[in-house]
Amino acid sequence: MSNSTFYVTTPIYYVNDKPHIGHAYTTVLADVLARYHRAAGDDVWFLTGTDEHGQKVQKAAEKNGMTPIEQCNSTVVRFQELWKRLGITNDDFIRTTEERHWKIVQAIMQDLYDRDLIYKAEYKGYYCVACERFFTEKDLIDGKLCPDCQREVDTIVESNYFFRMSRYQDWLIQYITEHPDFIQPAFRANETLGFLRKPLEDLCISRPKSRLSWGIELPFDKDYVCYVWFDALINYISAIGYGVDQARFERYWTSCIHLIGKDILTTHSVYWPTMLKAIGLPMPKTIFAHGWWLTGSRKMSKSLGNVVNPMDMADKYGVDAFRYFLLAAMTPGNDASFTEEDFLQRFNTDLANDLGNLLSRVVKLSIKNFGGTLPAPPPLQPLELELLSKAGLAVKQLENELNAMKLDRGINAVMNVVREANKFLERTAPWTLAKEGKTDRLAAVLYTAAQTLEIVSGLLFPIMPEKMTQLRRSLGLSEEEIVKTDFQSLSEFADPSANTKRTMVDMPPLFPRIVVEKAEEAAPAKPEKQKKQEIKAPKAKAVVVPEGMVTIEQFFKTQLRTAKVLEAERIEGKTRLLHLKVDLGNGDVRSLVAGIAQQYAPEDVIGKTIIVVANLMPAKIAGFESCGMLLAAKNETGLKLVTVDGGDAEPGLPVG
Repeated sequence: MSNSTFYVTTPIYYVNDKPHIGHAYTTVLADVLARYHRAAGDDVWFLTGTDEHGQKVQKAAEKNGMTPIEQCNSTVVRFQELWKRLGITNDDFIRTTEERHWKIVQAIMQDLYDRDLIYKAEYKGYYCVACERFFTEKDLIDGKLCPDCQREVDTIVESNYFFRMSRYQDWLIQYITEHPDFIQPAFRANETLGFLRKPLEDLCISRPKSRLSWGIELPFDKDYVCYVWFDALINYISAIGYGVDQARFERYWTSCIHLIGKDILTTHSVYWPTMLKAIGLPMPKTIFAHGWWLTGSRKMSKSLGNVVNPMDMADKYGVDAFRYFLLAAMTPGNDASFTEEDFLQRFNTDLANDLGNLLSRVVKLSIKNFGGTLPAPPPLQPLELELLSKAGLAVKQLENELNAMKLDRGINAVMNVVREANKFLERTAPWTLAKEGKTDRLAAVLYTAAQTLEIVSGLLFPIMPEKMTQLRRSLGLSEEEIVKTDFQSLSEFADPSANTKRTMVDMPPLFPRIVVEKAEEAAPAKPEKQKKQEIKAPKAKAVVVPEGMVTIEQFFKTQLRTAKVLEAERIEGKTRLLHLKVDLGNGDVRSLVAGIAQQYAPEDVIGKTIIVVANLMPAKIAGFESCGMLLAAKNETGLKLVTVDGGDAEPGLPVG
C-alpha cells in the first residue's frame, strides 16, 4: 500500500452558462487520474467546483431576470448533474459563495493588507468583461481589442486596491527555472517565462461596488469587492482546510496537481504562485495546462455555434464510450479536433471491433465447449506466455505514462494488448481446435485470452467503469473481484499460476457497432403522384480516385499552419536531426524534430516562418517528442525549407 498522497483539482467553472466539452474533458481527466492513483494505493483527494462571483455572473443574472445567487443556484446544478451522469468521483465540490471559502479569502486579504502587500491607488486601464481582466494599452490588438478573446475592451479610470505582484517577479522566474515539473508541458513553462520577460505589474484585486456589487467584500473597505480571479484561485487551499484544518491541508497541498486549460495559464502560473509566495505557502507540485477541443481548426465557441454538449454525446452513445474518446483522442497539452465522425470511427474500431469482439469470441467459445467454466490449463506454450507477458508489461507502461501525464499513450499501450490478443486467437484458431477435439490446447488458449481480458479490463476500469464492470462480470468474476483493479493485482493476473475457476456469462454485446444510415436511405418515401411530377436528376457517378491521388476532402483533413521557429538545437549523436521549438499562435508552442541538420545550422532557422502539418499524431524521435512536421522541398543538393514569402506572417495562419 502506498503512503503517497495525490491531490488533483479542476478549475472551478463559471456559472454564467451550461457546461460544454471543455469542462467535461478537464473533469473526466481529473477523475481518471484520481481513479488510477487510488488503484496505485495513493491517498487521493479530488476537488472540483464552481466560480460564482464576478461581472459575467452578474450580467447573466440580469439578462435572466434573477438575482446573482439565484443565477448561481440554477446553473450549478447543471454541473453537478453532469458530473453525476459522467461518473465523476470527486471528493469535494466547492462553491465560492460558501462561507468556508469567503471567510478564508477575507482573512488572506486582511493579512496581506496589514503587511502592506495590498495598497490603494488610482488606476487607468482597459478592461475586458468576458475575461474579467485589465490590460495595458500595449497589450491590446489594434488599440481596442482584448488580446485573449478579441472582444472590445472598456476604458476605466477608478481607485482600486492592488496586490504587490511585481515584488515577486525575479523569484518566480528563478522558481520556474529550477523546478522543471512545476509548469507542464515544458513549452507552457517557456510561454510563462516569455510573459515574465516584460516588467510584471502589480495586480488590481478589487472592484468598486458602484460598478460591480457581486463579490466577496473587502474586509478593510466595504465599498469594494474582491477581484474574481483573486477570490477564485484561493479555492484550491480553502477547500482542503487552510486556516481551519491545518493537518489536512499540509497532508494534501504539496502533492497538488492543478489541471487547467491553456487559456488560463497566466492566472495560474503567474498570479497564483505570487499570491502563494506572499501568503507564505509552498507551491503546488504541478500546474498542467491542456489544449483546446477544436472543431476543424477552430476553438469551440458559443458565439460560433460549434460547442459540443457533453450530455448529448453521453445520452446518444453512452457515458463510457464518451469518456474513452475524450482521453484516447487528446494528447494532454496539445489541441485535439472533435468531429462525430472521428468519435464513431474510434468507437467502432477500438471498442466494438477490437475489445467487444474479443470478449464475445472468448465467452461464446468457452460456454460452447466447457459450459463457461474453463478447466485448469496444461503448461502454457510460448505463444500464450508471450501474450500474458505483453499484458503484464502494459500494466507498468500505463503506470509510467500516467506519471508522465501522457494518458493517451498509456491507453494505446493497453489497446495494443487487445489487438495482440485478437491476433493470438487468429493464430491459434480455437474454433479449429474445438472441431479437432484438442481440448487441452483449447483450454490453454481460452484461458490465456480470458486472463488477458481480465488485465485489460482492470487497466481500462478508471476510464470506463460501467462497461468494464460488465466485461468482468461476463468473465465470471465475483462482485468483490470486479472492483479489485489495483496495479499489483493486475500484475499478478499475468501469472499463469493464478488461475481461478470461474463460470462465464454470455451477455448483450459490450459495444454494439454503430451503423450510420445514409441520409437518402433514411428519407421517408414520397407519394407516387409526387414522384411523377418530379424531374429526375441524373444519377451522380461514383468518383474513382486514381492510385496516388487524393480527393479534396482527404486533402483538407491535413491542417497546414504557419509557425515561427523560436529555438533550434542539434541532437547529440544524430547528424541529420534538429530539435525545434515552434510557435503556432495562440500560445501553442510545440516541439518538432526535423531531418534538416545537414542543410541548416540551428542559427539559420531561428526566426523563420515555416509551414507545418499541425494535426499529425505526436511521435517520439531521438528521445524528443515531435508534435507535427515541417514542410521542405527536396532536390539533388538536399532539402529547402518551405517558408512564407517575406517571413512576416503571424504564427497559426491556415495554409491552403
